[in-house]
Amino acid sequence: MVEHQSLPRKLFVLINYTLLVGLAILCILPLVNVFAISLSSSSAAAAGYVKLWPVEFTWKAYEFIVQKPEFLRSLGVTLQRVLLGVTLNMVLVILVAYPLSKEASALKGRTFYAWIFVFTMLFNGGLIPLYMTIKALGLLDTIWALVLHHALPVFNILILLNFFRGLPKEMEEAAFMDGAGHWTVLWRIFVPLSTPSLATLLLFSIVGQWNAWFDGIIFMNSPNNYPLQSYLYTVVTAVDTLLAGSVDMEMLAEVSDRTAKSAQLFLGALPILLVYPFIQRFFMKGIVLGSVKE
Repeated sequence: MVEHQSLPRKLFVLINYTLLVGLAILCILPLVNVFAISLSSSSAAAAGYVKLWPVEFTWKAYEFIVQKPEFLRSLGVTLQRVLLGVTLNMVLVILVAYPLSKEASALKGRTFYAWIFVFTMLFNGGLIPLYMTIKALGLLDTIWALVLHHALPVFNILILLNFFRGLPKEMEEAAFMDGAGHWTVLWRIFVPLSTPSLATLLLFSIVGQWNAWFDGIIFMNSPNNYPLQSYLYTVVTAVDTLLAGSVDMEMLAEVSDRTAKSAQLFLGALPILLVYPFIQRFFMKGIVLGSVKE
């Protein structure tokens, strides 16, 4: 039997959908405007004619960006950072969350270890000690300066260990009875059953590594080693210096500082926009199932 919703319930659902759709549109409009500017002529962008649709459509800004060695170099650094950082994040989070998900009787000192990790979420040494540590280790101007200090996000550990604790213990006990060890139980049972939570953490890790910009400016002495977001920050905050040094007068006439910056900003956000739809279906399920339990 189909249950009919009451009128107040229908109004409540309608208002919620309307508000959420409105908020989604407000979030998308700035990116649409940036994309439209990047596809418009320099004169139209400078005059402020571009809103949500390109004016005097042209690909010149993207042609100019692809030819810039600084942009391509910083993109390569970011791709390397994402590959190393995300792999390190996921492996370490899994290896730490598994033992911490056990009962105190199964892991001596489990509560003490867990509180050590929680303590690091509340207190940290600050930027100066972090910089001094990176410098003392000789990691300045290397990719490891960008990767290692983000290697073990505690928030991700808490989500995954609570997800692990929610898995049926009977499967683990049955595996032990069949002679399986902890490594087998972890990689053959826990990890395959934790796809929603792991996909959520994967999204967190990719977005965090891709969007990080401040550490690149702090730990990289040479702009040649900047990741993409650090390079884009210097581009956006610079004043009419993007086209400096260019000798192609035809390109200067068709590409302005504003259209080139817009093209770079859109390209910087595009990979996350492409990845998110494939992981989004796991997102809410992973967050809910991995939420902190009493």
